[in-house]
Amino acid sequence: MPADLPDRLQHYVGGAHVDSTDGSTFAVLDPVSNETYLHAAAGKAADVDRAVAAARQAFEEGPWPQLLPRERSRVLHRVADIVESRDARLAELESFDSGLPITQALGQARRAAENFRFFADLVVAQTDDAFKVPGRQLNYVNRKPIGVAGLITPWNTPFMLESWKLGPALATGNTVVLKPAEFTPLSASLWAGIFEEAGLPSGVFNLVHGLGEEAGDALVKHPDVPLISFTGESRTGQLIFANAAPHLKGLSMELGGKSPAVVFADADLAAAIDATIFGVFSLNGERCTAGSRILVQREIYDEFVERYAARAQRVVVGPPHEPTTEVGALVHPEHYAKVMRYIELGRTEGRLVAGGGRPEGFPTGNYVAPTVFADVPADARIFQEEIFGPVVAITPFDTDKEALALANGVQYGLAAYVWTNDLRRAHTFAQALDVGMVWLNSNNVRDLRTPFGGVKASGLGHEGGYRSIDFYTHQQAVHVTLGEAHNPTFGKGH
Repeated sequence: MPADLPDRLQHYVGGAHVDSTDGSTFAVLDPVSNETYLHAAAGKAADVDRAVAAARQAFEEGPWPQLLPRERSRVLHRVADIVESRDARLAELESFDSGLPITQALGQARRAAENFRFFADLVVAQTDDAFKVPGRQLNYVNRKPIGVAGLITPWNTPFMLESWKLGPALATGNTVVLKPAEFTPLSASLWAGIFEEAGLPSGVFNLVHGLGEEAGDALVKHPDVPLISFTGESRTGQLIFANAAPHLKGLSMELGGKSPAVVFADADLAAAIDATIFGVFSLNGERCTAGSRILVQREIYDEFVERYAARAQRVVVGPPHEPTTEVGALVHPEHYAKVMRYIELGRTEGRLVAGGGRPEGFPTGNYVAPTVFADVPADARIFQEEIFGPVVAITPFDTDKEALALANGVQYGLAAYVWTNDLRRAHTFAQALDVGMVWLNSNNVRDLRTPFGGVKASGLGHEGGYRSIDFYTHQQAVHVTLGEAHNPTFGKGH
C-alpha cells in the first residue's frame, strides 16, 4: 500500500475541501485485495448544486474567462510542470487504485502532463477565421468560453483521461465540475492541490465524487451546466443523451468499442503479432480502443493463431506495483465477475487456445490470465459485445469483402487496425471501415492534433486538437459592412 494515503476523500468546491451535504460516503476497494482502503464523499444533487454554483460564480465574476490566452497558457504549463515532477507518486497511486501495471501508469501520468502542455500551446497558437469581400464587407469569428463544463470520466487510466478533458476546457476559459469514476477516485483527488499550486483561481476547478446514477446524473441534468463531456459505456451514454436533451446541452461522448485488427496474408506477421498482443493486453485490456477482434486471412490463419497463443501465454501477469508486470489486476470485483462470465461464455462460442480464467499463483484479487479464443463466429457474443478485459477473439476470412463485412458487422465503430503491405488496399480498406479512427501497420499511437471519436454506438462528436477547442467554445460570427450599406428597401411605396 502506498504511504501517506488519506483515510477519506472529500469533494473540492469553490477552493475548499468539503464533505457531502448529508455526510454520506462510499467504500473504495483495492483491486488486489478487494478490501476497502478508504471512503470517499458520496455526492448527491445538493453537492452538485454547490459545485455548479461555485463554478458559475467563478465564470461570471472571476478573472479566468477574461484572461488573455497567454495568461491561461502559463497556468496550464505550470500544471504540466507539477504533474511531471510528481509522475512517480501519481503512477503509484493510479496503479494501486486501478490495478494498472506501474510502468503503464507512469506513462499515463506523463501523458497527462503532455495533454496540458499541448492545449496550453494550442490556445495561444490558434487563429480564427476572417473572410473579406474587398471594399464591401469583413466577416470574422470570435471564440468565447461557454460556461460551466461538466466532465464525467471513467475508471480506466483515470488521471490521464481527466487531463484530456480538463486541459482544453480550462485553456478555452471555461470553469469545470469534474465527476470522476467511483471505482478510482484516488488520483482525481490530487488535482485540487495541483491547480492551487499552479495558480488557478478559486472556483474554476470543482470536484464531486459519487456514483454515476447520483452525482453524475445530477450534473447531466443541471440547468446551469451547458455542456457535458463523457467517457464511458455506451448504455450510460444513451442515458446521458436522453437526460441532456430537455436542456439542449452540448454533448461529447466517447463510448464503447469492439475494434477489429485486420491482418492480411501479406502483412509483416511479427510486427502484427507484437502490435495485436499489446493492443488488447496493455492497460489490462481495459481500454476503449483495444483491438479485441482479430480478423486474419486464411492463408496465414493457423500460423498466426499458434504464434499469438504462445505469446499470450508468456504475457506476465503480476502485482500492479511490480515493474515486470504486463497485466495487473482488473479494477473491481464487479468488473472481474463480468469478464469471467464472458470467458465462460467464450468456451461455448470459440476454441480456447490461451488463458481461460484465473492465472496460477493468484488465488485472490481480480487477476485474469490473458485469454485467446480462435475460430470465433461473427454472431458470437464474444465477437459482438465489449468485454473490456484481457480477452481476444480471432476469426478467419478469405477475401477483402468478407474482412470488411466482419470488421463493420458490430454495433461499435471506434477504432480499427489494418496490417498489409499493399498500399492501395490499405487506404481503400481504411476508407471503407465504419469507424472513427484507423491505424495502418501501426499500434495505437495518436498525434494529439488529430480528432478522437467514434461512430455508431461508440460515440457522439470528436475531441482532440482543434475539435476540443470547437467543443468548449462558442463561435460567434461578426459581419461588418465597409462603405455604404446596400439594403433592400421596404415600405417606400412607388
